[in-house]
Amino acid sequence: MLSAKIDLKSSPFTGGIFFELFFIHSRMHNYEIAEQFTLLGKLMDIHGENAFKIKSYTNAAYTLDKLAQPVSEMSSHELFAIRGIGEAIGQKILQLIENKRLTILETYIEKTPIGILEMLKIKGLGPKKIITIWKELEIETVGELLYACQENRLINYKGFGAKTQQNIQESLEYYLQHQGSYLYQQVESLASNLQNSLQEKFPKDEHIISGHFKRQMETIDFLDVVTTLSENKLIDWLTKKEFTVIKLDEFISCKGVDNFEIRWYLTSPDNFHWIDFSLACSPDFLKKWVENPLFQKNFKFISEASLFEQLGISFIPSAQREDSAILSSLLSNNKKRLAPSIEVEDIKGIIHSHSTWSDGIHTIEQMASSAKEAGYAYLVISDHSKSAFYANGLEIERIVGQHKEIDALNKKLAPFVIFKSIESDILNDGSLDYPEEILESFDIVIASIHSNLKMTEEKAMMRLLNAINNPYTSILGHPTGRLLLSRKGYPVNHETIIEACAENNVVIELNAHPRRLDMDWRYIAGAIQKDVLISINPDAHAVEGFADCKYGVLVAQKAGLTAAQNLSSFSLQEMIEFVAFQQAKRN
Repeated sequence: MLSAKIDLKSSPFTGGIFFELFFIHSRMHNYEIAEQFTLLGKLMDIHGENAFKIKSYTNAAYTLDKLAQPVSEMSSHELFAIRGIGEAIGQKILQLIENKRLTILETYIEKTPIGILEMLKIKGLGPKKIITIWKELEIETVGELLYACQENRLINYKGFGAKTQQNIQESLEYYLQHQGSYLYQQVESLASNLQNSLQEKFPKDEHIISGHFKRQMETIDFLDVVTTLSENKLIDWLTKKEFTVIKLDEFISCKGVDNFEIRWYLTSPDNFHWIDFSLACSPDFLKKWVENPLFQKNFKFISEASLFEQLGISFIPSAQREDSAILSSLLSNNKKRLAPSIEVEDIKGIIHSHSTWSDGIHTIEQMASSAKEAGYAYLVISDHSKSAFYANGLEIERIVGQHKEIDALNKKLAPFVIFKSIESDILNDGSLDYPEEILESFDIVIASIHSNLKMTEEKAMMRLLNAINNPYTSILGHPTGRLLLSRKGYPVNHETIIEACAENNVVIELNAHPRRLDMDWRYIAGAIQKDVLISINPDAHAVEGFADCKYGVLVAQKAGLTAAQNLSSFSLQEMIEFVAFQQAKRN
């Protein structure tokens, strides 16, 4: 059996990316050698090398793939005599057979971002399209590319159209479903269906999805399920559903065709709530809990709520069982109760949305009408600014036309209000990409970084702080530029950012797109302490995007954010007052 592995000593691949480059066994087959030359030709094409050389390697790959006799059994004379091979390529074949390495290929691999290499595995993406994606859209990971497809950014580029973009998006989604880590949003329906199936099939037993999912973590590597099912019943059920089942010391692990893992914790009814609780806490929180002397007494695990009652403290939702400081605070003052965290129903308006004026799918009227029908009181249209040429950003002369349309729609849809906004690009020096007289025409200015994302912390902080200090900046958009599971985001000093926003009365966005969730919830508590408002915004590029507010709320709950501390929970009158304050700030 072939073993497909990466030569880790020389490969640039890290972080769990598995790219089948080197086949390690006693004899290399022709098709395996051909694959190396096919990859070499593609990489040379991506890097703009000589077309003649590219064609020679591509032709060699074709020739190798069709040869009946294994080249590993040929003499050098026989190999060099093959039409389409010759001595130069023949020497490289001999090197590959002898050393299991192709030096020229390794050179191209080393200077190619991992994500670009990964794209070569995606159906519908050849070198020409990848060149456009990398060099013109400045995208270097498959996650970023999926996000770009969702934002409708590919269709304006040569070689792409709506159908091509849709096909690429579907291929990317299929590929990413098999990578191991998932967004919370991607696992949500699976968790719900699993819970319902268990209760329907085994109604006399108890079952709950616990662990990271119950804690509302941004990304999920596996699902933890606590159940009172017997081992035989569970394994029989999973086997019939064609899961691969492995029995381990602490749990039973199973995987389906999508390779996603579910871990099953089998327990008695008496211990059910404790197992659920222990899985739905961070290690730090759980350690603090079990160290409490009260816990050492005879605890009764009647329900999850009863655990807190027996300690004499306010109930802490699983989403907030992260930092043990919250537990210490309640234990030291058992009269203190947690303020209720924000709920989805607390979102009163949609802030940060894009229309067909830039890269949105729907018109302003369609966006506004849908928001009104959904019960929202207002919509903040924040189309891209002129620097975002890839997103059909608004040139100055188009802004007047957009504002006239908004004025007409406000009369038509009253009392619903559409606020005039812009997502203004933060340029390399930290300035915004419109002159002051244009920025003055907007009710709200969201300042965001979209270009030149590879920065040192010093560079990123300079750009961000200059933008925050700009009197026209109302909201700092997705402050680190991260894309979960795809892009880490540029490095920032969150404490300094929060301090600057407090001094300049700038709101910090919690971009609710499930692939962003930026700012990170771990820093929201620091913003709350400085009285900096957070704004849970969907960054919607279509009416369906409004629903993403939910994912922003879920992570905001982890930080204990209340409705009063969230800008998009403001009533219409409060938002009007906020806009008036922003305009006064500019003078």
